[in-house]
Parts: sequence; C-alpha cells; structure tokens
Amino acid sequence: MPSFEEVRAAFPVLEQYAYLNAGTNGPLPRVTAEAMIAEQLVDVAQGRGGEPYFSRALGMRSEVRAKLAALFGVEPTQVALTRSTTDGCNIVLAGLDLGPDDEVVTSDVEHFGLIGPLHASGARIVTAPEDGILEAVTDRTRLVAISHISWVTGNALDPAQVKDETGLPILVDGAQSAGVIPVEAGGVDYYAVSCQKWLCGPDVTGALVVARPDELPVALPSYFAQAEHQPDGSYVARDGAERFDSGWIGTPSLAGLSKALDVAPEWRFERVAEMAAKCRTALAERFEVLTKPDQAGLVTFRPTSDPTKLVEKLRAEGVIVRELPGRNLIRVSCGYWTSESDLERLVTGLA
Repeated sequence: MPSFEEVRAAFPVLEQYAYLNAGTNGPLPRVTAEAMIAEQLVDVAQGRGGEPYFSRALGMRSEVRAKLAALFGVEPTQVALTRSTTDGCNIVLAGLDLGPDDEVVTSDVEHFGLIGPLHASGARIVTAPEDGILEAVTDRTRLVAISHISWVTGNALDPAQVKDETGLPILVDGAQSAGVIPVEAGGVDYYAVSCQKWLCGPDVTGALVVARPDELPVALPSYFAQAEHQPDGSYVARDGAERFDSGWIGTPSLAGLSKALDVAPEWRFERVAEMAAKCRTALAERFEVLTKPDQAGLVTFRPTSDPTKLVEKLRAEGVIVRELPGRNLIRVSCGYWTSESDLERLVTGLA
C-alpha cells in the first residue's frame, strides 16, 4: 500500500501550490499526463483509424467502464461513459420524457448542470431546502433529482434515504461525491458523475450509472446506442447501459482516466474525512462555516472581506480555492492528497 508521501508525489502541482479546488478540477497525476501524451503520439504516428486502432480503443473503454463499476459498487453493464455530470442528467431526463403534468423535487442548492436540464425537461420543478427534500415530496412527484453532496454547502442530501422513504425514482448529481466518499450507486436509479474532479481524470470525461438500463428509453442516441441498425435509423439497442454512452472518447483521454483511477489509494476516504474535519475546525474559529461536521471533502465558509479579492490573494500566495460567484462564499476542497501544510498555508493566507 503506498504511503501518503508517495501518493502526494504523484501530483506535480502540489510541489508549488496548496491545491484545494478539486470540486472544480482535480489535480492531474503525472502518470495521467504521461499516458495521455503517449497515446497522442501514437495517434500522430499511426493515425486514428483502422481495425487495430478501433479494437484498442474499444478495449480501453471496457477497461475504464470496469474500473468505474468497481468504484461505484455496480456491474459494468450498469455504467455508461459520458462527458460530464450534465451529460448524464440530460440523458436521463430526455429518456424519462417528462412534461408539465410531472412534478420533480430538487433542492435550492443545486448546480446548473442539474437544474438546467430539469428546466429544459418541461416538468414542474419544486425546490426545497437541502434538509427539506422529503417534506416537499407529494403524490404528484414523479422524480427526485438532487446532489449527493451540495456543490454550495458541502452537505450531504442523503439520496439513499430519500429513495428508501419515498420509493420514487432518484437522479443523483454525484459530481462532489464520486472519489470523495464511498458510493454505492446501485442504491438509486441514476447516478451521474464527472471524472475530472475528485477522480483526477482528464477533462470532458464522466459516467452515468443506470440501475436498470432496460427500463430507460434511449432518447439521445450516439453510435454506441445500437448493436445493429437499418437505413431508416431503426436499431437494436446494445445490452446494458452502454446504449447510453454519449459518444466517442479519444484514446488519450481513456488512457489518462484509466491511470488516474489507479492512483487513488485504499485509504483515500479516511484521509479526505480527516483533512476536511481539520479544515472545518480551523475555519470555524474565525468564519461562518456552512458545511456541517462529518460531511465529504468540501468545506464552504463566508469570508469577512471581498471573496473575489481574497481568492486572488490566496492564489498569489500559492493557495488555490474557489469563490462561489454571487453567494459571498469561498469553497475549499480537501482531497486524499491534502496535507496539514496545505491547510496551514490556507489559514495563514486568510489571516
């Protein structure tokens, strides 16, 4: 099992910065960049066509799908490869074919990557406080669509409990939970994630877990939706969630994501919890902290000065965090790579 020092050394950015912004984009591991460059050079030298190229690319898709399935506690046949969390949300909502007579309950702290597709669905959207989801559900509710971890507050919305108590279909935005806390995605109906955040993968990579793929219609078919098709576009759907794959992913991205998924150590979740707890305690001594105790990797606080200028000041001092625009909030992302020294640099920069 690798030590903390060995794992931390995998991320070159940490040599210069206290990188506390995985909620936006995770630090890129060296092996991920090297794998991407190597595959890009193969493409340059050998081209991107022919049977060997496509066979290798399809094999890489299967490899990444299997690794993601293992991470989320599901079968590979339940995992679709997408480009983002938003991609996954759009795929599900298009398939559900909602209309104005359908009610969807969501929270008032959701990312546009979820609420944008919800609005576009044409359904009647009911918003509730993050701790009031169950109370907002009525006999008209057809779907509950919420984050596992709020991108704003860092608090868990407990979709598994919502599923247990309502029995309704649940669509989960897992952008701030995948790779941060243990995820049993098969416990809900649809679980969408972004792989460039806490999973530290390349840009424009994601996944969608569909618990029962045969029950969701394909409304946004890519080439991977079909096993065979006719000239009029009618087709036989592929088995499993592969039918929801949102399109081609280049071999450099596949190679990079596969390597990134191998970097995370077995102790990652315990380390995230430990660092987030220390961060919250330190910030709570001086600021209003919105994140409750014992949550995930995000810690959100309200600064006493202009957040935009404060984030710029911190970056100049080698500390990278994120302002949440229009909310007067700053968000800190604590990963398994985060050190006590990183947190000390943050606290010092806020002084």
